[in-house]
Amino acid sequence: MPVATAERRRAIWLLLLTNLLWALSFPLIKSVLLLQQELLPGVSENFSTLLTVAPRFVLAVLILLVLQPGQSWRATVSERRQGIMLGLFAAAGMLLQNDGLRYTSASTSAFLTQLYAVLIPVWVGLRWRLRPGRRVWMACGLVGTGVAVLAGFNPFDAAAAGFRLGRGEIETLLGSGFFMGQILILERKDFRENRAERITFVMFATQALIFGGAAVALAPGMTALVTPWTSPAWIALTLALCLFCSIGAISLMNACQPKISATEAGLIYCFEPVFVSLIALFLPAWLSRVTGISYPNETASWSLVIGGGLITAANLLTQAKPPEPGM
Repeated sequence: MPVATAERRRAIWLLLLTNLLWALSFPLIKSVLLLQQELLPGVSENFSTLLTVAPRFVLAVLILLVLQPGQSWRATVSERRQGIMLGLFAAAGMLLQNDGLRYTSASTSAFLTQLYAVLIPVWVGLRWRLRPGRRVWMACGLVGTGVAVLAGFNPFDAAAAGFRLGRGEIETLLGSGFFMGQILILERKDFRENRAERITFVMFATQALIFGGAAVALAPGMTALVTPWTSPAWIALTLALCLFCSIGAISLMNACQPKISATEAGLIYCFEPVFVSLIALFLPAWLSRVTGISYPNETASWSLVIGGGLITAANLLTQAKPPEPGM
């Protein structure tokens, strides 16, 4: 078996592991948000959202500095540029996604996030002046129908107010657009020689500066910044997000995704909401017992199965053709 084929296959398996690690982040973030409501009653929602991301990326930077002393920050100009770009897109997407989790379930959020799998081939087609094609338009129709089902649209209910996306769904869909940008930046040919560990460090440092600075600016006082650190449950959840969902998942993504095309990556990332839906069937109740919050397990409702299934089918349909030229 050629080395290139072996590396590509290994990259695909590691990206599937990345999906599993990302899947853990949805119920973990939801748990952190619920726990912060008890620890910091009355604080603004924007500040509470920042507290779910700022500590994990500040910790991630510190951990990488300890693991790679004197090396993590020694990036080339190209690596710094790519890392900053990734950090900006990821920061915007995560803020929207994390805040959206206040108003929608973990499973719904995961499925809506996958909009980028359809957006990527549309963008690639526009970038190379190619018509998206019938498959992409059919996929867009399936995504629209899936989103409507997840949003609770019922055309047979005369009393219903009609199709309406809530704040959580809208923020998640907007966040998906920024995640698409993150995926496309990783595929750019002018960044192919960059080292994954260097761009990951710069990316985390960018997010730590953005989230940390915003959290300090919006904090009602020093007490609000310190109080969460007095809770062992909050610390444990934050460390899990840092180690598994940030350092683990992003390091694997930055190292493995450049070995395949962005379109292929979009297909692999379709497994993330499936993992989230399975995990959400049992993990929330366990987290509730451990942390003392009230976060019941989700159920596999028909709207989730049908809506999520339509979005997943759209993603699979979009990818069911040879990969398009990269950026």
